[in-house]
Amino acid sequence: MDSRVLKFLIGALYIYCQVHAADDAYNGELMVESNVTLEIETILSALNSTDIQVNDTNSAPHDVTLLDSGVISECLIVGNQSNCNCSDGYIWSNDVCYTEKCCSESTCTQNVSHITPLCIAKFQVKINGSIMSKSTWDSSKTTKLETAFKELNGFESLNVTRQRPRNSIVGFEATVGIKFETSTLQGIVSQLETSLEAVVLVETVGMVTIEAPETTKYLSSPTLKCTLEEETDRAGWNMSTKHERFELNNGTVVKLNERCATQEYKSCVSVTLQGVTSLWTGIYECGFTNGSVRHTAKTQLRVSLLPDEIDLKINPLTVDCSDMEDSENVNVNVTATILNSTESFDVWWSYRGEEKNNLVNTSDGDYLVYSFTANISCQKSNASQYVNVTFKNTVNQEKSARVDIPVIYKGETFCEKDEFWPNTPSGDTVINRTCEKGRFGYKSRTCNGNTWQDVFFHCVDQELKTVTKSADNFKKGLGASQEAAMDIFGGLKNSSTTNSTDSSSIMADLSASINILSVMSSASVNFALEDSVIPDFVNAASNMLNRTWDVYNKSVIQNLSSDYLLSVEEMVKNIKINMTNEFNSPNLDLKFCSDSSCSVFDIDVNLDKTLGMIRTVAVKNLTDKLNNNFLEKNTTSLLLSVTLEDNNDSPLEIRMNFPSEEGTKPLCVFWNTTVRGWSDEGCSTNISDGNHTLCVCNHLTAFSVLMSKSDTSDEILDMISVVGLCVSICSLLIFLIIEALVWSAVVKTNLSHFRHTAMVNIALFLLLGDSSFLASSYPEILSDTCCLVLTICKHLFFLAMFFWMLCLSGILVHQLIFVFSPVRKRAFMFFSSIVGYVCPILIVGSSYVYYKYTNQPYHDKKKCWLNYKKPLEGSLHAFVLPVGTVTLTNLFSMVVVILTLLKSSVPDSTKTDDKATAKSILKVVVSLTPLFGVTWAIGFIGFMLDGNDPISKVVDYSFTILNSFQGLFILLMGCLTEEKVREELIKFVTAKSKGQSGSMTKLNSTTYTKDK
Repeated sequence: MDSRVLKFLIGALYIYCQVHAADDAYNGELMVESNVTLEIETILSALNSTDIQVNDTNSAPHDVTLLDSGVISECLIVGNQSNCNCSDGYIWSNDVCYTEKCCSESTCTQNVSHITPLCIAKFQVKINGSIMSKSTWDSSKTTKLETAFKELNGFESLNVTRQRPRNSIVGFEATVGIKFETSTLQGIVSQLETSLEAVVLVETVGMVTIEAPETTKYLSSPTLKCTLEEETDRAGWNMSTKHERFELNNGTVVKLNERCATQEYKSCVSVTLQGVTSLWTGIYECGFTNGSVRHTAKTQLRVSLLPDEIDLKINPLTVDCSDMEDSENVNVNVTATILNSTESFDVWWSYRGEEKNNLVNTSDGDYLVYSFTANISCQKSNASQYVNVTFKNTVNQEKSARVDIPVIYKGETFCEKDEFWPNTPSGDTVINRTCEKGRFGYKSRTCNGNTWQDVFFHCVDQELKTVTKSADNFKKGLGASQEAAMDIFGGLKNSSTTNSTDSSSIMADLSASINILSVMSSASVNFALEDSVIPDFVNAASNMLNRTWDVYNKSVIQNLSSDYLLSVEEMVKNIKINMTNEFNSPNLDLKFCSDSSCSVFDIDVNLDKTLGMIRTVAVKNLTDKLNNNFLEKNTTSLLLSVTLEDNNDSPLEIRMNFPSEEGTKPLCVFWNTTVRGWSDEGCSTNISDGNHTLCVCNHLTAFSVLMSKSDTSDEILDMISVVGLCVSICSLLIFLIIEALVWSAVVKTNLSHFRHTAMVNIALFLLLGDSSFLASSYPEILSDTCCLVLTICKHLFFLAMFFWMLCLSGILVHQLIFVFSPVRKRAFMFFSSIVGYVCPILIVGSSYVYYKYTNQPYHDKKKCWLNYKKPLEGSLHAFVLPVGTVTLTNLFSMVVVILTLLKSSVPDSTKTDDKATAKSILKVVVSLTPLFGVTWAIGFIGFMLDGNDPISKVVDYSFTILNSFQGLFILLMGCLTEEKVREELIKFVTAKSKGQSGSMTKLNSTTYTKDK
């Protein structure tokens, strides 16, 4: 008896489920067994006319509608003999192939009718592989490769596609007609690795099901999903563009999800792209890896694009209507530039949001350029003058860019043209997008009143711009890998070692470098960076602190330094530690400690903890750049950041032993990130010994120690200085008034004229210098500009005072030595003007220009005085060296005067004569000391002393008292002690008194006569 078994693939049985009120489609198989020959068409016709009902797992019935059907296999069984075939387009299932050895499309003589599924619809799977062999590839190995892959069910073909030099590395492509289990392919790979003595890697295409939208809107958040029936070791996504391939990992845009597996699909990975732009248009590939086998699938994601950046430029940069009537207009050429795009845009521009005007682009290499001319009105208006350019894509999404056009109206204040910065109205900022060769970005400058502010440079080096782009992509999740992170920090380190002396380059590059550091620290929250990035990270961060930061104003420095600190802390906190325990550089010392103590840059750290790793980083040369809200305190050079990993201990107590200066009063503080300032909350200060400060705090963050002079010495000196300066200023004003009153009477001779001319100049410049000094007594409330101006004034006025002192001592010595060779008045005035006016101006001007153009600080913003770094380094030497020279010269002059007085005394003089000589010498010393500036020599002694030396206090007090009251001493010794001046002053007072008395007598006499 023979029996014919037919298996039908009943496609898409439509089940109407009243309970769920939903439409579900299923595939099913129906086996028909009979001992007679059956016509297939008869069976199919019967199926189509039969009502079918099925029960679900809850025994609930459901009506089924048959949508499609077809024969998938047919078996003829005669006795014990069986003859089975799959229909066209079908292939034996893997169960049939690997259990009954009936594979591909061959006739099967085994009785396999009981196996389900019996035949499977053909489904092409491609296998791409590479073989790295230890020996030369030959035809025998190709035969082994083909033989091994023919064991796969549904094997169709295999080709060796490429051979590397020396034929040791080859690629191949194989095709099969059915999906298979990974373990089967892995078995073949392992067999080949043994027989060929090679490493074999394979990828498949067709095993993975991928779901993705073909097109998505701009800034939408599409989700792409890949599934595989088997469990795998790991999964991931890649994205490819025309020239680049990126690995996708979690970031601000990329959100990966590996928890989407089901019972049917045991491996799943999806990616959601939050807010897609043109950057995310490309080919997306997912992959599941098991051993040496990786299953992949690809799809193209198209974004209905809008320009990511619309670069608007105007020419001229400003509109000057200052000499025009209100009714007139000025034409401004505007260009809008975007990256070349495959999207078809509708583009128009408008002036002040009105009158749409369509635009047509012109191609410029990789860019599309839209140009037009806007007619700008000179009619005065409080509203901004601007133009908009709008782009609309094929799904009616729009994006606009606006450029404000600065207009100088008639009669308004503006800044005049300065090189390539045009006339600009007050309050506006001009953007200049022209950069030096090899740099990209822009420059900006703001007009305040009629004064230009400093130029801000944002023209970044090409390499640094590339690193910035890579870091931005890394943060988004595009190309976020360990290798990419190492490239970014390597590029950052290389850029930070550039020894540029151009302040504009330093400003742009330093700001960009800190921004990269900030971006990567944010990215480290989503992507765990390995410790292999530490060397380049630490060196780059250290090099940034070696750069000159004084190219910025105070507020910018404080913001940048705070961003720098937060970035370094976040990086140290998030880096995944494997092997590294410590890494140091000149400005950063990084250490990871598993026990309770650590030491970095001579700071001993002890933390009471039960478990976890202490992460410490000490930073040098940063605290002076951070905002110091403790105005009475000075910052120290060290800052310590401490974090604790894998620990939930509460409360915590951290003890830090900072090196400190002896004789100072320390304060332990931490950096408050909320207010961006120092705070001592939760910290106590102890002196562990003369050279160390022990800080004990109950929280973890960035710590430092602020220092001040012990207790009250600063306050007393400040009080003495202020009082002395006020007295000096009043005394000098009185001196100048007296000189004006008695001038004509006391300059009868050339020598007296010389003397009083020099004294008046000394008093005048000391008055201006003391006034400038008093005005800068509280530098923390002054702007950077005011601080700089007052520093220049003090530098200039005090130098001029000393040079006029030099003139006075010079003429005095000349008259003593060359008695019969008097100096002519014209010669004295000429040479003294050169020395007293021109020399100070030349010294101040040249020193300012030198430090300005060598990118070194001219003044100390914390003190509003010249900058000092170390001996022979710093602008203070442009004051100390000339003053020191003048002081030594004046001391020599005093010695000459004293020796002259000693020689004038006869050898056989009496004791009375000796006393007179001694009195004369004492009078010379007392009177000439303030006029010659000899008291400033005390400052040089203090300059050379160690601040911790006890004598230093005595010197400080002596210098402060003598020099703050110098104006009073000049009034007393240079004016009131001179007999001629006293006589003329008495005559003047007496004459005034007599005049008043005579008037009163006359008035009384007249009254008496009338009464009579």
